[in-house]
Amino acid sequence: MDTINTIAAIATPLGTGGIGVVRISGEDALKVADRIIKSPAHPEISSMKGYTCAFGRAYDMEGAIDEVVVTVFRAPKSYTGEDVVEISCHGGVYILNRILRACCDSGARLAEAGEFTKRAFLQGKLDLTQAEAVIDLICAQGRQAAKAALTAKDGALYRKINRVCKLLVEYAGHLAAWIDYPEEDIVEINPRELERQLGKCGDELENLLASYDTGKLIREGIEVAIVGRPNVGKSTLMNLLTGYDRSIVADLAGTTRDVVSDTVSLGDVVLRLSDTAGIRFSNDPVEQAGVNLAMAQIERAQLILALFDGGDPLTKDDWKVIERCRRRQVIAVVNKSDLPQVLDMGEIQRSFEHVITISAKSLDGVQQLKEKIIQLFHLGSFDSSAAMVANERQRLGVTQALDEVRQAQHALAQGISYDAVSVCIENAVDHLLELTGKRATQEVVDQVFSRFCVGK
Repeated sequence: MDTINTIAAIATPLGTGGIGVVRISGEDALKVADRIIKSPAHPEISSMKGYTCAFGRAYDMEGAIDEVVVTVFRAPKSYTGEDVVEISCHGGVYILNRILRACCDSGARLAEAGEFTKRAFLQGKLDLTQAEAVIDLICAQGRQAAKAALTAKDGALYRKINRVCKLLVEYAGHLAAWIDYPEEDIVEINPRELERQLGKCGDELENLLASYDTGKLIREGIEVAIVGRPNVGKSTLMNLLTGYDRSIVADLAGTTRDVVSDTVSLGDVVLRLSDTAGIRFSNDPVEQAGVNLAMAQIERAQLILALFDGGDPLTKDDWKVIERCRRRQVIAVVNKSDLPQVLDMGEIQRSFEHVITISAKSLDGVQQLKEKIIQLFHLGSFDSSAAMVANERQRLGVTQALDEVRQAQHALAQGISYDAVSVCIENAVDHLLELTGKRATQEVVDQVFSRFCVGK
């Protein structure tokens, strides 16, 4: 086991940039900084007050490395709750790695993935849901996702879970005392009041679970497959939505043979687009493999944009697309609205609930398509300031707690002994405490922080 308690890591992405940061945290963070930093204003970095900066140079055994700005955060008023030193230098890979190596040569060790935030959790600076919000904030690809992650980082989910948990703990304690010490003069719980409070807790947990699916779409984006027969404008639409020539556009059928994917922001919503091969039967084994991939993408997608050519009548391949898309979440997109319309729109409207006409050439209807996607997934009313279940671990914890609360309600309604009711309530409390990290196993904690990058 590594006994070195002071850790160091590069806290900014590796690459060429104006500024890069090396972070040090632990009981010897200031001593490590003393050994490698020379500042005219502060001969000893360890003499600096918290939340102050100093200009100087970083050195190793070979001599000067770079001019730096050192920022000191003293425990417990730091991100990790420990003494923290951040060294800002020029953002080149060589410079950053050399300063990091100097830190390790001077008494620190390389930080593990997420270890800075893990230490903040262990020091009680944040709970497990707030720690998970840090990585969600880093990975946010849209405004709503970033706002939702910041809300969680500020403790919205923790406060809601804690409110439910405190009420359940209160009743669990009262039941335990009444059951275990019958000779004492302990007021018996009113079963109607207990049932009402359990119902209130269950409703709170159900409301949290209801936020999961929409929140997941905001965080991870909507998986969208653009499908249709060859030459209906799939690749053109892909390029319009991405804003650049992501897919090859040509009049030759079978140009797209693989699934071309990209991620784009649609206002506050992220779309994970896939441009697929034109759906038709082909004797070309490579093209047919692309068609098979398109079929598979239809099954995986959360939303299908089924394209049809408004300038042509429905073909056998169009009908194959229609059949494949039945009972799926689909928007039928009729392209080439700028040309005389030959397509049987009545048949399209009978086959699909949602139909949009566009001109990929003149951009007519593209904004309407974007608005329809937001409307279809009810994302316009998403409240990023509300508490939200953010990942599968949290969803499972809330689900398990809710199941126990509902079982407690059922036991109470059936007149089963308070012992059974008490066990269910205590189990619900355990699940909620594991969710916030107050009673989480080391395995759960390690799993949470395994998602983090080194340096955070």
